[in-house]
Amino acid sequence: MAVLDDFRKEIKNKLKFDRAFRSVEVRADSIEEAIKDASIQLGAKPADLDYEIIHRGNKGVLGFAVKPWYLRVFITNMEVVNSDSNDDIDEFYGDGSFHTEEEEEIAVPDEDGKFFVHYNEGNIILKVVPPVGDGFPVSAENITKAIIFDPEYTADQTAILKAVKTGTNGAYVVIGTCPHIPDNDARFTVDISQDDMTVTINPLAPGKHGSDLTVEKIKKRLSEKGVVFGFCEDKIVDFVDSPVYNTPQVVARGQPEANGRDAYMDFKFDTNPNPRKAKIGEDGQINFKELNITQNVVEGQVLAVKVPAEKGQPGKTVKGLVLEAKDGKDISLPVGKNTDVGTEKNTIVATCNGQVLLFANKVTVDPIMEIAGDVGIKTGNITFLGSIVVRGNVEDGFNIKASGNIEISGTVGACRIESDGDVIVSLGIMGKDEGYISAGKSVYAKFVQNTTIEAGENIIVADGLINSNATAKKRIAVKGKRASIMGGRIFAAEEVIAKNIGSNAGGAETIIEVGYDPVKKKRLDELLEIQRNLVKELDEVTMNTQTLETQKREQRFLSQDKEDTLQSLIIRRGEIMDESDEFSREIQEIQEYLSSIKSVGKISASGCVYPGVKMSIRDLHEDVRVEATRVTFYIEGNMIRQQKYSAGDDDK
Repeated sequence: MAVLDDFRKEIKNKLKFDRAFRSVEVRADSIEEAIKDASIQLGAKPADLDYEIIHRGNKGVLGFAVKPWYLRVFITNMEVVNSDSNDDIDEFYGDGSFHTEEEEEIAVPDEDGKFFVHYNEGNIILKVVPPVGDGFPVSAENITKAIIFDPEYTADQTAILKAVKTGTNGAYVVIGTCPHIPDNDARFTVDISQDDMTVTINPLAPGKHGSDLTVEKIKKRLSEKGVVFGFCEDKIVDFVDSPVYNTPQVVARGQPEANGRDAYMDFKFDTNPNPRKAKIGEDGQINFKELNITQNVVEGQVLAVKVPAEKGQPGKTVKGLVLEAKDGKDISLPVGKNTDVGTEKNTIVATCNGQVLLFANKVTVDPIMEIAGDVGIKTGNITFLGSIVVRGNVEDGFNIKASGNIEISGTVGACRIESDGDVIVSLGIMGKDEGYISAGKSVYAKFVQNTTIEAGENIIVADGLINSNATAKKRIAVKGKRASIMGGRIFAAEEVIAKNIGSNAGGAETIIEVGYDPVKKKRLDELLEIQRNLVKELDEVTMNTQTLETQKREQRFLSQDKEDTLQSLIIRRGEIMDESDEFSREIQEIQEYLSSIKSVGKISASGCVYPGVKMSIRDLHEDVRVEATRVTFYIEGNMIRQQKYSAGDDDK
């Protein structure tokens, strides 16, 4: 007992030691979320945890190929570990007794004992099977009753009692003697199938004083018939124990050969050429705008895996003849355009972003997606890791998002079009005050009306830019027979050029701004607003802090609520000052950047600039009061000046 107690103590100490290094492995979209999850699992504060990265996460591209972070998080604060009570350790031992897996009770079905009495060449033989679980054992009385009642039959009660007590270990033992007439023995014929794969016996019951069949007799006869393989041992034993005569019994089976399975490709995408899977929202409603007809993949993504061919398994007849089997056939990897063999040699990976297709039985990635008609109810919204060509229109309410260029042959309605490259619209864009166009590079269109446009480079419009908000980091040019900018806010870093700017008949306000980075300017405005709010909050926090500190000095103490409030205000004041310093640094950086822009900015019109147009060039502002024709506005000194428009301005 002392040894067992020592063992318990050793295990308890080991558990406490292990707890000091207790860790969990977690997956999450970010390290912060993983730490938060681990803190819940480990019952510790995030500050008491540390981690190591098992696999780095990836945000993916356009929401695809996202990989979670995989961390091992463990407790580093030993005080947290040691502060735990030993309740959970004691609970491990329950009432103090220690149980091993071998000692755990395993539930088994109860089954009564069995016995079988047969007669073999002048002997009475017995087989006893012990009970299982709480089953009833075999009784010697029942065995005695089962023996044929005849003065010539003698049974050894001592042998019977011994067999009942110890069992017979699956064999038959002699427990007595009986008369034997060999001509009345049980007999059977052997039938071997034509393909030597199945052996059947047809048994006939014994006559008076005849012997029953035994396993040895059956196997001996089968061997004489050339059977050397595939004996159905269990079936033969069951038949001998409980014979069913005049009924064919299968006693041997050959092993058929198994040809190896051919190699095949496990495609990691839907090989249906027109997959349509409508998206189901959180409310259970089907969103028919999200048909997911495109299967986007990213460079390096595994598209298919070859499952290797299997070797054939040879068979054998009951007479021992080996049956040869065919090995499965290998296949070559169906590598198509923009795909290649992966480092594992049995995979196909994408070599570029795009849509994956099974074209001409080859895995292909197409970096350009072509829509033959309109983008609408038949296609749903389109999201593609590549360039998109639309041969028709984009209907109201449907969106396109691409990592490459977007080219549209028709018109664009109240839609959201987003591209990392260029957006090219052969006809017009009629946004109906809801349309939004975003391009990483430039936007080209015949005309634009009631739409918001943002371009990383230029916005080029042939006819009119009407009642729209347009932002470009370089130039906005409206050039054509009806090349007019009417209404809206036009924002360009370098230059705005058009035939006519504003409207002779009045109408919506037209604002033209040039000479600075519009994105940086927008961010600067946001930061200045945040800074103003922080200053107001700091003044309020400082005033409340000073009030509470004055009360504490005068009264020498504060109530617990006021003391907590004071400490919170002090902490918040420090946070505000840190945030303000950070925003101030970013404001200064943006201001220095905007001041360093070489382009002073120009606004040019080959036709007219009508009264009412509001223009800004860098930090200077001017409202046009008199109609100006063929003019270019620019900065000289600290004033906005005019000069004669020249045709060369169109080429810049």
